[in-house]
Amino acid sequence: MVNGTVLVIDDNPNVLSALEILLSPEYKKVITLNDPKKIASLPNIEKIDLVLLDMNFTSSIKSGDEGLKWLAEIKNKVPSIKIIMITAYGDVELAVKAIKNGASDFVLKPWKNEQLLTTLKTAYLQKKATTSNNLVGQTSSKNVLIGSSSAFQETLQLIQKVSKLEVNIFISGENGTGKELLAKEFQLHSLRKEKTFVTVDLGALPPDQMEKYLWGDQQFKGSIEKAQNGILFIDSIEKLPLQLQSKLLLTLNDQKVARIDAKAEIIRETPINIQLISSASSNLKKEVKSGNFREDLLYQISTIHVAVPPLRNRGNDITELADYYLAFFKKKYQKNNIEFHTDIKKKITEYNWPGNVRELKHAIERAVILNSGPLLRGEDLNVENNHNFTAQNPITLSEMELVMIEKALSDHQGNYSAAANQLGISRQTLYNKMKKLSTNG
Repeated sequence: MVNGTVLVIDDNPNVLSALEILLSPEYKKVITLNDPKKIASLPNIEKIDLVLLDMNFTSSIKSGDEGLKWLAEIKNKVPSIKIIMITAYGDVELAVKAIKNGASDFVLKPWKNEQLLTTLKTAYLQKKATTSNNLVGQTSSKNVLIGSSSAFQETLQLIQKVSKLEVNIFISGENGTGKELLAKEFQLHSLRKEKTFVTVDLGALPPDQMEKYLWGDQQFKGSIEKAQNGILFIDSIEKLPLQLQSKLLLTLNDQKVARIDAKAEIIRETPINIQLISSASSNLKKEVKSGNFREDLLYQISTIHVAVPPLRNRGNDITELADYYLAFFKKKYQKNNIEFHTDIKKKITEYNWPGNVRELKHAIERAVILNSGPLLRGEDLNVENNHNFTAQNPITLSEMELVMIEKALSDHQGNYSAAANQLGISRQTLYNKMKKLSTNG
């Protein structure tokens, strides 16, 4: 039995009962709640290790926004808690979004007991290793900005070159490329290196909470004020609603923060002195053209624009990072005898890493945790290229469709209903497509 506490939150009493029966022999304490609002009344919430959180709690609402809201609420109260989302087959894309917003993993309904227990065990070990060694929080950005490729070195040199300038910096790059680490690298060399560094990840916040987190309210000092005399890093700035984009533009121009009350009346104005670094995973110029982002705000935040290359364009940096993370997690999980098998470097360099450095890091961490032998092999990474659809590897629309259908059927052991749900089509449409593709083939 693991000496840990698991909190299960789901509005379905049958799910709560089943999970309590499954988890009670495995964990010292299992708490169940049928309503996430009851979290506020829980004593010692900081002592909870794991949370299994459903994505929806209102029968008429299936958007998953409730789950994302409570994910943000719990992580805000206790950042160290590991949260695993519970979702249905058709909500996989939503669950992936939850992971980007701070969830550790997700499980699908109906779950497989062994797989669910493995997922929970992995999250528990991650939490305990972080708590006992405190390695993640104490590792400086310099130690993890690894890469000798010309593409990455040019990015680093630009960051260091402009770090003495008191201007707004905009960092663009795909998810997982290390934009926050580069922002911290900027701070290390900046004139404000001894001042506060405040991070706001808009991708982890519900839209209706963004104004409060940035500007504050009657009782709450917002992140802009918290960054006074220091640096404010706004991650995923493309998520900021248009009306708040206008407010941010006004704040930056006037150099003051206006706090408002429940009636939207200004109760206090505070002069501010901050340096803004912002980042985005999407192309903000395209967002401007589509009307989703203000052009004048883009100009305001991007006096200097730093573009971070994706991992697939960084050559040997991939293996350098892999070696670093293997050494890091060997020490973290006290598995000093594990080494890479010769075939794993081929796997690492051939895979296109759509999740970039973050995906590589988590793949190696998971492999180290779950591997009981002395060697990590290619299959231990549990990653596969679905297909490289490039100019060098052309593919027709029909061929692409067939690949997606075959993968969905493989993912669900030939279950047509589950595969159709994953693909977002009806079971009959899936049959028709299979018939058409087989006839054309």
